[in-house]
Amino acid sequence: MTKSFDKFFWTSFFSLERVHRLAHQATAPSRTAQTSTVAELARFFPEATPVRIPVQFTRRNGTSNDSSPDGAMVQENTVIEFGTAREVLFACATPLEFADILRLRNSDGSLDTDASVVAVQYHPGKTIVAARFVNSVPNWIVKP
Repeated sequence: MTKSFDKFFWTSFFSLERVHRLAHQATAPSRTAQTSTVAELARFFPEATPVRIPVQFTRRNGTSNDSSPDGAMVQENTVIEFGTAREVLFACATPLEFADILRLRNSDGSLDTDASVVAVQYHPGKTIVAARFVNSVPNWIVKP
């Protein structure tokens, strides 16, 4: 019985190998490619911890070139993907600039503070941002 099983195993193994052998090498995009741009910026912040905190930010009037024609404040919902004790990192569609002042708020109000943009990376259709809190925000991020 063992000899028969061995013969079956090796025959199946080699036949499967021929069936599944690829003729060309190929690469496939990673599922994390969408968030890799924020992760790339996070490399410059050694204390950055991955988080997923939905927030709304408002760019204050009078900073940089306000993109709204009527001078209204620019608001956008986004997700903070990385954070340190002093900074937040996220992607957005709004073209922000260095030193823009943002008001960051989460849904339950436990985070409601101003932050200044300290790093920006532009990508097609999105802006990757690091912003530093203007004032100390104690215990906003808790490391496990």
